[in-house]
Formats: sequence, C-alpha cells, structure tokens
Amino acid sequence: MDAHKIVRYWLESADKDWDVARNLFKFKHYAYCLFFSHLAIEKLLKAVIVQSTGKHAPQIHELKKLAKLAGLKLTTAQREYLEEITTFNIQARYDDVKQSFYKKATRAFAQKYLAITKELMIWLKENLR
Repeated sequence: MDAHKIVRYWLESADKDWDVARNLFKFKHYAYCLFFSHLAIEKLLKAVIVQSTGKHAPQIHELKKLAKLAGLKLTTAQREYLEEITTFNIQARYDDVKQSFYKKATRAFAQKYLAITKELMIWLKENLR
C-alpha cells in the first residue's frame, strides 16, 4: 500500500466534493449541498486515518467514529458538529427521511454548515502536516 498516494487521493476527492457542495449551495440545492459537505469531511478524516495508521480507512460514514480512529482530539463543539453533519449522509439519501430534511435544509442552515465544514476541513488538513 502506498499511503502517500492514498492520502493524496482522499485529499483530492474531498476538495472536489467541497467544490460540488459550494456549487449546489449557489443553485439552492441545500440538502445535497449538505450531503456533499459530509462527503468532504468524511474523505479528509479517511486521509488522516491512512496517514496516521498506514492502513486503509474503513468503509464507514460516521464522522465521530472516523475521527476517533484517526486519533484526533475533538473539542466538544467539533464532536457536536460531526454528529450533526453525519446525519446529512442519511437524511439526504433515504426517501423516508428526505422530506423532513429538505424542510430543515434551509439557506441559513446550509450556510451555517458550509462555514462549519470549511473550518473543519482547514483543521483536518492541518492535521495532515
């Protein structure tokens, strides 16, 4: 396994998903914007896991669990943000919860979580140095 190559893959993929999230926000697709925000953070966490362990990241989507596997020390706020952002993965995907998520995913809510995602991404990238 070439850990450097895999970390680079996760970083590039996260950056692409972040671009998609921001573009979806511009087009007022807030629920999907939040879904791609989740993907971007998930992929950065997986990059940190690969870098810190030298092993492949697990195929899971729970951000707090990924942070733990990465050995990251989370603040209370970061822990709460990761818990909330993890719900975007489920709520944007499954029809039985999509409608309530669409109502929750307002412009203001999406804008708030885009800012939080950006902060988390910066922090995670700093952990890759």
